[in-house]
Amino acid sequence: MESSAILAEIPRLRRYARAMLGDRAAADDLVQDTLERAWSRISQWRAGSDMRAWLFGIMHNLRIDQLRRSTPPTHSIDEDGFEMPTRPTQADKLEVRDLESALCQLPDEQREVLLLVALEDMTYAEIAALLDIPVGTVMSRLSRGRERLRVIMDGWQPTTKLRVVR
Repeated sequence: MESSAILAEIPRLRRYARAMLGDRAAADDLVQDTLERAWSRISQWRAGSDMRAWLFGIMHNLRIDQLRRSTPPTHSIDEDGFEMPTRPTQADKLEVRDLESALCQLPDEQREVLLLVALEDMTYAEIAALLDIPVGTVMSRLSRGRERLRVIMDGWQPTTKLRVVR
């Protein structure tokens, strides 16, 4: 049962990793490491609990470990192997590129929560448990991330609203 449940989650793990990292090879490596760790620690999974949340938790912790090692990011120069899911119109391709660029400008905490809600359709409670933060923090990061993404995508420059206090 556990092996089929793990295998069923691979597409979601790959999609989330690719969206978070932006590099296909790095994302596949992260998924590989996640699956390896899950298989080696399958005895730690509690039957009846959410397998998806457990796997995403493993992936999150591995990503944190990678960031702590602080290796400089690398980018693949193999343009032929790069596939981006877009319709064939030029405007759509530009919008996707702009969205990808805008997502990269978000802080990691906001991007993680935004991707887990938008791509993986996880609830606030699932995300809070996965990231080990309060639900209010999830909602706050999501709200700030959406607003910042909106500002970046619209090309607005945030202005401070000052009031004269007498």
